[in-house]
Amino acid sequence: MSTRTDRPARLRRVWLSDLTPSERRVLVRRSAGTGADVRRAARDIVDAVRSGGDATLRDLSAHLGGAWQDGRTLGGTPDTPLPLRVPADVLAAAAAALSPDLRDALLTMARHIEAFHRAQVPPAEQWVEVVPGIRVGRVWRPLDRVGVYVPGGEAAYPSSLLMGVVPARLAGVGAVAVASPAARDGRLSPVLLGAAGLLGVDEFYAMGGAQAIAALAYGTETVRAVDAIVGPGNAWVTAAKLEVLGDVQIDMPAGPSEVMVLSDATADPSHVAADLLSQAEHGPDSAAVLVATDDAFADHVEAEISRRLPREPRVGFLTASLGSAGLIVIARDMDDALDFVNEYAPEHLSVATADAASLLPRIRHAGSVFLGAYAPESAGDYATGSNHVLPTGRMARARGPLGVEDFGHWMQAQFVDREGLEAIAGAVSAVAEAEGLVAHRHAVEARFES
Repeated sequence: MSTRTDRPARLRRVWLSDLTPSERRVLVRRSAGTGADVRRAARDIVDAVRSGGDATLRDLSAHLGGAWQDGRTLGGTPDTPLPLRVPADVLAAAAAALSPDLRDALLTMARHIEAFHRAQVPPAEQWVEVVPGIRVGRVWRPLDRVGVYVPGGEAAYPSSLLMGVVPARLAGVGAVAVASPAARDGRLSPVLLGAAGLLGVDEFYAMGGAQAIAALAYGTETVRAVDAIVGPGNAWVTAAKLEVLGDVQIDMPAGPSEVMVLSDATADPSHVAADLLSQAEHGPDSAAVLVATDDAFADHVEAEISRRLPREPRVGFLTASLGSAGLIVIARDMDDALDFVNEYAPEHLSVATADAASLLPRIRHAGSVFLGAYAPESAGDYATGSNHVLPTGRMARARGPLGVEDFGHWMQAQFVDREGLEAIAGAVSAVAEAEGLVAHRHAVEARFES
């Protein structure tokens, strides 16, 4: 792939005008799923849990991580199997133990998420009179049981719990089961438990990875199977979600994280650098991409990244992440830049231009768009009320963010009386005859026989 190397750089830099069509395709191509090796291994885990139940789930959690060692303090002994389900009183106690500031912050997030997602709640019924005597409609039915996967382990995400549970409740889901793994020391995040307690989560299971997805999909002696699984996760979670698709519904393969910043020379390089760093810290394969129309501006952003990096607690991690998945793309002009943005279809898109709002009608493919100098991606991750479970790997070309609609489904219904059936009898008979399905025609004609 063509690059210019006339300056030292922390991020790889390419010029769109230098790329061949095949190089450009390589640049935007990335997987929303996982590699073949991970898929095969995840399939083995899913099959093992499906047939082995609790015993296999506990064994995998003990060896691969996610088991809740603290559960033994509930009165068990070293010989007692590690508990899978966290009792409701533990969740309630964790909620009561939250600091006032954190409690207020979580409740603020929940209110904002609810305010935004309430507008997505479908009407109970929609009806259309096609012709006199025929009314065709759709009726909304929330799902009975939903599993919300929340990343845990070394870094727990109470925000992801809220992003899944709040819209599920608005949709009218009967029961919500949360799954999240404990850390290496066997402890579950008290903040995550507290968030679950604040929301009154029905069921909380200490399990993670592919084994958790399998347990939610097929059930075990302890875990009741769900109808759909939502939530972000690592490569193993993503691979397992793809394996169980068809037996249960999933929202989308969500990961690795991506951020793209579209900028012109009027943007503040410090803001752009901060946005790139904020998403790069999700993981070593998290893409951080700057699309700029000004080469000199890109130099300023790189300088700001170098200035900010030493201040970050995870400087080593960020350096590796930017080195492997960081990218600067130089476009000829804004038209060229927007073409690339839509081709790439990023998970997060920050528009840092002179008139960001004017560009929104031209953005066709992105998971979540952040417009203007005071709209960092982290605002949407936490407190604007928008959902942060988003399509990655170019899936934003055809899939939107997690929303209320993911927690239910539509059924079609029709009322047809004699007048209505008479009005369409000829059409039904002619098309049924043409397709060779004569019994279809007879089903109509039978209703008019003496």
